[in-house]
Amino acid sequence: MPYLGIIILLLWVAALVDVIVADEYAVRHLPKVGWLIIVILIPLAGSIVWLLVGRPIGPVQVPHRTTGFPEYERQQRPRAVDAARDEEEFRRQFRERAEEQRRRARELAEEPDPDDPAASA
Repeated sequence: MPYLGIIILLLWVAALVDVIVADEYAVRHLPKVGWLIIVILIPLAGSIVWLLVGRPIGPVQVPHRTTGFPEYERQQRPRAVDAARDEEEFRRQFRERAEEQRRRARELAEEPDPDDPAASA
């Protein structure tokens, strides 16, 4: 008979945890707070009634955790493919900028300075 108390306690704790983690919209017949009060105040009968009548039907669904930043939540192409394309584009733009800077430097080096008196003589 001492095991009966342990079994009732385990059933009560399991039902209490189950009520707490159940989604509000999935709980049947009463609001979640109502089921919580019933399970706390009437441990054995409340736990049994919760498991038979109030518990959500089907497996418990774990909500999808979000980062809070919708741009990270979208389905995207594999990042490795995007990174390779972005890197290729970056390198192409980098080469173009470097060539443009070299061209300008050559033009400035060939152009005489109008303020330099030695260049005009």
